Order: sequence, then C-alpha cells, then structure tokens
Amino acid sequence: MPAMNHVIPIDQLLQQQVVDRTLHYIQLAESLFDCQLPPLPIHFDLRGRSSGMYRIRGRHREIRYNPWIFAAHFDECLTTTVPHEVAHLVVDQLYGLRNVRPHGVEWKNVMAAFGADARVTARLSLDGIPQRQANYYNYSCRCTSHRLGARRHHRILRGQVRYSCRRCGDVLKAAQ
Repeated sequence: MPAMNHVIPIDQLLQQQVVDRTLHYIQLAESLFDCQLPPLPIHFDLRGRSSGMYRIRGRHREIRYNPWIFAAHFDECLTTTVPHEVAHLVVDQLYGLRNVRPHGVEWKNVMAAFGADARVTARLSLDGIPQRQANYYNYSCRCTSHRLGARRHHRILRGQVRYSCRRCGDVLKAAQ
C-alpha cells in the first residue's frame, strides 16, 4: 500500500495573504452596499471537509479557514472560499440570518456583486488532508438496533432528550 502524502497547513505568510484578501472583500462590500461591517477575527483552525466557515456564537462573529485545504488548493480557495465566507458576513449584517436562507438569493446577489462563483460547495480533492472521524454509539429498542451520532448520544447522557424508535415506539437504550 503506498504511503499517503500528508498536506502541511499554510504558513503565516500565506495566512496573511488570506487575511488580506478577506479584508479586501470586506472593504469591497462596504463600498458596494454602503454599510459598515464590524471587525471580526479570522482564524485558521477549521478542520474536516469544509474550507471555510462564517460562524456566529451569541454576539461573537468570526471567519474560520481550513489551513490544510488552503495548502492543497490555495489559489482556488482564495478566489472562491474567501468571498463565500465574506458574503455570509454581509448577508448577516444587511438582512439578519433569521430572515434569509444561508445560500439564498441575497447571498447569491452578494457573490455576483463580488464577481465570484456562487457555487455553494467546491469539488476539491481531500487526499492527504486530515479528516475528523465520526463516532457512533449503538442503541437498541424492541425491534432493532440503532447507531446514533455523538451529538445525540451526549444529549441522552445529559438527560436532555429521549429518542424513540420510529417503528415500535420503544425508547432507545444504550446497547450492552
């Protein structure tokens, strides 16, 4: 079996290019849409299959980039991922996220104003890029067994929810 070539994440010099491009799109949006966008942190801590993420937690907003995917596909990510995530920020600030679809008409209009490709996802090779491994937990009911993901499993453990089988209605129990 051949050894897998592991991608090394982008260095600080390339990260600065991504930050500069992000700031360019933020300034462009402010000019195009006559608005003032809030400063926000830009992190290179995203892992998994996504090259970028605009995230809101309470009042805190941030853009996160995947340094491994950027290393493997730098030019494409610079021209697609960066405007994609800034467009989410713009839509959030102009319309509020509760009133619009994540990749709806408003987002597509911002992408068009940027002159950027409005595809929702890119088709990038993830060979050599570290992937998260999903954890599944076995549960059972009267009629069959079930595999629940980590989020549902931990909700059960915290007593926040009880899941029932759709077929027999029995409450799911952790398999022994």
